[in-house]
Formats: sequence, structure tokens, C-alpha cells
Amino acid sequence: MIHHLSEAHSLVQIWINELRDLAIQQDRMRFRRNIERIGEVAAYEISKTFSYEAIKITTPLETTTGYNLKNQPVIATILRAGLPLFQGLMNYLDKADSSFVAAYRKHDEQGFHIEQSYVTAPNLEGRPLIIADPMLATGASFIKAIPSLLSNGTPSELHIVCVIASQEGINFVKQALPEAHIWVGAIDPRLNDKSYILPGLGDAGDLCFGEKLQN
Repeated sequence: MIHHLSEAHSLVQIWINELRDLAIQQDRMRFRRNIERIGEVAAYEISKTFSYEAIKITTPLETTTGYNLKNQPVIATILRAGLPLFQGLMNYLDKADSSFVAAYRKHDEQGFHIEQSYVTAPNLEGRPLIIADPMLATGASFIKAIPSLLSNGTPSELHIVCVIASQEGINFVKQALPEAHIWVGAIDPRLNDKSYILPGLGDAGDLCFGEKLQN
């Protein structure tokens, strides 16, 4: 199921515009904060899908009934570019546990493949799992990471959160993970010959944290 967060006019559109803008995106702190904001919006929207249970609350005047999550989610991200989006989700789902995946594109003569060197996760059994990565280009990073995460248990539901996705990447993930909910700030039409999203915004990790040496 696809949830397009900027399909209707909202502040998400403005943040996406600023993330794309070559002049504005040079403000690294603003770039990270706009990604974080999209994570906060996604967290609020995802929270509407969770299961809740009634609890008793004692106020200074009387006892009343409220509702709380049945199971706290686990929020995973793919290092390093996913950190601001992860932080936005954690800002709202502040009792969630965390999981981290270290993965990157390894370029060679044939193009690239995904190198994954580290995965850490708590028990996922029966809990909502949210995976945050700002750019869903081909979908290869998600498909590489998920089996490693699921070795820690079967989640009750699976949510994928990204800032910008290509239509090709969405189609690939939908085919591989039909049960997943995909929450996306914007959907772009195509990839270039290096599998970067067009029009996209460039390299999200470099714009957040600085350029890295190429492998």
C-alpha cells in the first residue's frame, strides 16, 4: 500500500522543494531538519494504523480512560543517510526500540551491488517494524536489509519510510514485499544510468554529512 505524503497540498511539498533546491540544500542543517520533519509527519500518520488498548489514567480530579499502544514499534535505518529520517520518526515514537543496518553501494564495472556489513536489531516478534531510508531508488538496499532484520522475529506489520522514491523502486518493493506499507514524501518518474532518482535531490548522505571517498 502506497501512502504519498505530498499528494495533497501540505507543508511536506514545501520541505521537498527545499530539499531539491540546489541553493537551499547547501544549508546542511536545514537539509537535515527538513528530512527530520518528513519523518515526524510519517510517524504521526503511521501511528494511526497501530493497535491500541484502553488504560486507566488518574488526573488530579478523577480517573478516566485513555489509550496506549499495544506494542511499541522498532525503527530501523540504513546508515548513514537514514539518520535524520530515523530521528524524525524517533521524535514522535519516542518509546520505540532501534535497529541499524550498515549498507552502501559498491560500484564496479557491471554497475553496483549492495554491500551490507552490519545489522543490529532487538526482538521483532509481533511488533510493528518501520524501516527508514531517505531515497528509494532501485529498492535493492531494502530487499537486502529485510531478511537480516527478520532473523530477529516476524513483525506484526512492515512500514517503509522514504523522502523520495522512484516509481521503479516502488514497483520492485511492492512485488517483493506486497505486505509492506510504503510512506513516501514524493514519487519521481525515473532513474538515470547510474540508478540515481530523477529529478531527485542528489546524494542525501553527502548533503547531510559531507562528501565521502568513493569505494
